[in-house]
Amino acid sequence: MQEPWVHSTVLLQEAVDALLGVPAQSGGHYVDATFGRGGHSRLILSQLSELGRLTAFDRDPEAVAVANAIDDIRFSIRHQGFSHLGELPAGSADGILMDIGVSSPQIDNPARGFSFRADGPLDMRMDPTRGESVAQWLQTAEVNNIAEVIREYGEERFAGPIAKAIVARRQERGPLSTTAELAQLVADTVKTREPGQNPATRTFQALRIFINAELEELQQALNASLHVLKEGGRLVVISFHSLEDRIVKQFIAEHSKEVYDRRAPFAAPKPMKLVALDRIKPSAQEVAANPRARSAIMRVAQRTAA
Repeated sequence: MQEPWVHSTVLLQEAVDALLGVPAQSGGHYVDATFGRGGHSRLILSQLSELGRLTAFDRDPEAVAVANAIDDIRFSIRHQGFSHLGELPAGSADGILMDIGVSSPQIDNPARGFSFRADGPLDMRMDPTRGESVAQWLQTAEVNNIAEVIREYGEERFAGPIAKAIVARRQERGPLSTTAELAQLVADTVKTREPGQNPATRTFQALRIFINAELEELQQALNASLHVLKEGGRLVVISFHSLEDRIVKQFIAEHSKEVYDRRAPFAAPKPMKLVALDRIKPSAQEVAANPRARSAIMRVAQRTAA
């Protein structure tokens, strides 16, 4: 049975073209590190020759179920987060694609608890079979820890009052258990907000990033990409908010320059590992058709000689 929540893949053609170098038949091995609902994977497969291979990762069981329905001997799916990228053999990939963040089916399905737009359990786990949910964490987290998470991962200036309100609610009436309860609590606490933005937007973003260790997962995957990519292999990363893009931008910049050892000033520098190739944003037409694409930024780099 097909799920009712549809995912529109952002920068679909641009990402695959950047990954493959040119849109032509390829016999290489590529990695879709964030399968989602398979938009990028299906287009990559259409470009591969019979000798090509595509390995995909995803920690969401629903995404893995969609991937398992792909009947193609060139394709394999791993039920793992993309921080496990480093488990692939060294120098085995001609290209790695990372599409960071949540997919539309995760956001739109109230049962997953990612969105304040519909009431559902306060979960937000990418893999609901592992780890603790947001509701479970908020049952025992101290006010300072809650405030730190909301401030750092949501860039929310009212993090302190929101954290105090969450703990006060827990002490007075029991812990929060639904998305509607949390959204209403934030709305009652945050009296001012940017026009057009729900007061709970930053808080929900922060708790989701924290409970899934998304930024740590991204950093681990980027580091692993240097190990897995072949010389000349492409790294393509699509991010959707400033915290992610900052990590990607700094990672590429760090590895796109020669490194000198200050302790050995006359020694030859360590060669750079990446060359930055491009920075691409969705077209106005794509944003008009899919408003969720408006904040996307795609960065492309190429692996140099090891």
